[in-house]
Amino acid sequence: MMHRLNNRRKLVVAILLAGLLGTACSERIIIGSSKDTTDGKVFSSTTVSTTDTTLNTEPSPLFSGKINWKDCAGDAADQSPLKNQCGRLEVPYDYDNPNIGSFNLFLTRKPASDQANRIGSMLVNPGGPGFGGSSVAKDAQYYFSDELLKRFDIIGWDPRGTGDTTPAIDCIDQYDEYFGMDSPPDTPQEKQAIVDASQKFNDQCVKKSGEILPYISTRSTAQDMDSIRRALGEDKITYFGFSYGSELGATWVTMFPDTVRAAVFDGASDPNATSLDHGLAQAKGFEMQLDSFLAKCSARKSCAFYNDGNSAEALDKLLLQIDLQPLVVAADRTPVTQGVMFTALAQSMYSDSLWPKLETALADAAKGDGAGLLELNDEYYQRKPNGTYGNELEAFIAISCLDDPGPIGIEAVDAQIPIFTKAAKRFGPGFGYGYSCALWPVTQAKKIVVTGKGAGPVIVIGTTGDPATPIESSRNAAKALEQGIFLTVKAEQHTGYGVNTCVVAAVDNYLIELVAPPNGKVC
Repeated sequence: MMHRLNNRRKLVVAILLAGLLGTACSERIIIGSSKDTTDGKVFSSTTVSTTDTTLNTEPSPLFSGKINWKDCAGDAADQSPLKNQCGRLEVPYDYDNPNIGSFNLFLTRKPASDQANRIGSMLVNPGGPGFGGSSVAKDAQYYFSDELLKRFDIIGWDPRGTGDTTPAIDCIDQYDEYFGMDSPPDTPQEKQAIVDASQKFNDQCVKKSGEILPYISTRSTAQDMDSIRRALGEDKITYFGFSYGSELGATWVTMFPDTVRAAVFDGASDPNATSLDHGLAQAKGFEMQLDSFLAKCSARKSCAFYNDGNSAEALDKLLLQIDLQPLVVAADRTPVTQGVMFTALAQSMYSDSLWPKLETALADAAKGDGAGLLELNDEYYQRKPNGTYGNELEAFIAISCLDDPGPIGIEAVDAQIPIFTKAAKRFGPGFGYGYSCALWPVTQAKKIVVTGKGAGPVIVIGTTGDPATPIESSRNAAKALEQGIFLTVKAEQHTGYGVNTCVVAAVDNYLIELVAPPNGKVC
């Protein structure tokens, strides 16, 4: 039996930073949004270094490799013998220079419900980068089938720099100053405001988290995965990564192929593509989804933004109006600028389950009420009811810029803007105008060329209506792996596991029985 995801429980996996980071990946899991037509069940100055393939993969003798498991805080009332456990594992900042310092990784374990038939542990990552994975294990019933929960201990951890792992990235407290500005800019003054905000953000990151900024790369987190495996005492281990978690997984299977029992990458992007490739693919993906939304709205009179069947024309008119006169919602909040509106649109493209809310928000904005668009913007940035934010955004920027900063310097960014504008007339400029990584103060981490050689079969899931990791990018991810098995899911959302019984059965059978579906299977 599948688990229905409470509508209030959506896991955001990453953030598009239009106007600050620009071309960064915008990846998140949307669970509980696309319905199965068969059973209705739902699941929910920087310098660039050369690529490096020489790695120290051995653990440092300075670290014990022990996880001290105990009952998670807040679970004292749970008397179940299989209740969630929490633990810590110390890993070095730099595996080649372990004396520099260390991270204390925070982990959560949900024990297999059928211990007699337990297969082993399954590491899980929700994406990002920048999002902690401990919550995925804690709430594993919202992400995985009962069959997987029976057979695997689900192990989630907050990667270095994120969540409750210490130390964690911390740059800013309030986002409106940085992400509420008008973008794309119309004047030199507006452009300079974006550049200044990017520089200020970077300066704050250095001031508050500068010590760890060089040590939070995807490559280093993949090494942490092997440290976790060793600490669990397993020769081979299983992995399930969503969204950016596929890039992390692809790095891991390339670095540690002999330790891979099985791996699934859902919502995968091409791990060997450049930041420009990723940005263009996403700009096109979001534009295609927005066109689909507008076409369906225009064909349905009950759509709140119907506008006599001219929803696209009405949207373009509204974008111009808000650019000229942003909508004020509250005196202590950012106005709904064009940049805020684009963020709201991007938030709504992750799943067609969000389209009704967008219809209403756009209709209200056309009448001068921007509250709905601001709410979607806040959902995008993970704003809490008390007006505070977690550290996901800061970690996302820091890790993304360390892994692949893209063009270096303001002029190099500006040179790419026409390319983005041509690729996507609405979203393109917002993807192009991003200066944070171009001004990032830390040298790029050494990259891994993903091959997956020797890791065995790996399932890669691509979803037909995925704006964040378009299906061609997912298909390329499978091709990059020596034994990539590509599985297509027909749905209008980001990530596909749990959309229907077909994909769940194919993935579960592989993870449990190690029988991979045929390459190219469509669900």
